Amino acid sequence: MKFVIIGGDAAGMSAASRAKRNLPDMEVTVLEQTQDVSYSACGMPYNIADPGRDMDDLVVRHAHVFREKQGIDLRTGHRVERINRGIKTVTGSDLQGAEFEIPYDQLLIATGASPIIPDLPGFDLPGVMALKSLEDGKRIKDFIRSRNVKKIVVIGMGYIALEMCEALRERDIEVHMVKPRPAFLPWMNTALSSVVKEEVEGHNVGIHLGHKIERIEASGHSLKVVCPDLVLEGDAVLCAIGVKPNSEMAARAGLELGPFDSIAVDNTLRTTDENIYSAGDCADAYHVVTGQKTWVPLALRANRAGWAVADNVTGKRTELTGIAGSAVFKVFGLEVARTGLCADEAEKAGFDPLEVTVQTRSRAHAHPGSTTMHVQIVGDKKSGRLLGMQIVGREGAVHRIKAPSVALHCKMTVEAFSQCDLAYAPPFSPTWDPMLTAAIQFVKKSGSSPISLPRPQ
Repeated sequence: MKFVIIGGDAAGMSAASRAKRNLPDMEVTVLEQTQDVSYSACGMPYNIADPGRDMDDLVVRHAHVFREKQGIDLRTGHRVERINRGIKTVTGSDLQGAEFEIPYDQLLIATGASPIIPDLPGFDLPGVMALKSLEDGKRIKDFIRSRNVKKIVVIGMGYIALEMCEALRERDIEVHMVKPRPAFLPWMNTALSSVVKEEVEGHNVGIHLGHKIERIEASGHSLKVVCPDLVLEGDAVLCAIGVKPNSEMAARAGLELGPFDSIAVDNTLRTTDENIYSAGDCADAYHVVTGQKTWVPLALRANRAGWAVADNVTGKRTELTGIAGSAVFKVFGLEVARTGLCADEAEKAGFDPLEVTVQTRSRAHAHPGSTTMHVQIVGDKKSGRLLGMQIVGREGAVHRIKAPSVALHCKMTVEAFSQCDLAYAPPFSPTWDPMLTAAIQFVKKSGSSPISLPRPQ
């Protein structure tokens, strides 16, 4: 059997490695358009923060290891341009321009996602950069070093923008962030979002909300981000608006697309062609709360989906239940975590959401080092079902979010979650964990139970 994989990052290389483990004699070919495979993309902002670190430190496994130790036919510098479903081949060209055509029995599309770059004047100027690939990270780091960058304008305020904001301030680079929308983190509860915004501003970062970007202009050795009512100048511009799935080739091949033009797959990761799978940031998924299709590009999902594709291709039927949209990030001294739906998302999905926010402590009240923790919980008024949770704090937020994520997969009610036997010791939590306090507040507010709110411990 010929198993061909387009894309050599998380999903692609996970699928290739597992397929060779499952069936060592299988012919596995990976076609990757860049020279980099199997690297920690999520670690790039932290690498950029440290001028003494080499970006290649993020490489988990080099290409020659896949070739020599696992027997994978890994071809870097090979760009696939077309899927020929009728004759089951893929065609493209290498870096020298030589064309190739490779047959497949089973095909995996793992083409990932690309940064969104606005179609506006000046976004193609030197010094306007985005961060997605390892090559992007190298380019940004080299630009900062070679140009002695002192000031950067960041367009966008999502995960990558905020992580890069911290990385740049770590290098004593002045940062100004700008976006067209008026909300800082539109998916986050307002009270929690304000805490994050204050943390960022407290590290001398300029935040400019509600300014429509018209263009970028070159001004000597500087760049100007021009808005109707604002002009921000810097030595470089980082475009961190978000990403979009690389699904164009799949669409040209006639495969069905899902939310945000991601490639539609079923629970086995199979597309609308029985011989073609898709996994990673280019593919959609089912949301465990709504049961509907969604697109949330996440590292764990990419690796897990790659494994599932390999199992299905090698004869072991595997289905994935879906995702809860769990995500965490660090911004200066804060941990920010979320899972499931926010109130607006819940309402759009047809639920009748009730939202409760509490402010409590990360440790027992008399234990030194305790800090403020903010927890938001969303549940359905009618069924009492837990729909989502967000946590912001200086310690413990990231590991706490795993409990409600599991609860979402199990379709628990908020009341059932409030009865969970969570561990307690003064250095780690109050007797009543902040998540339990939030859940009990919800139950009390919803009127579905006589449970009373505990006094802080």
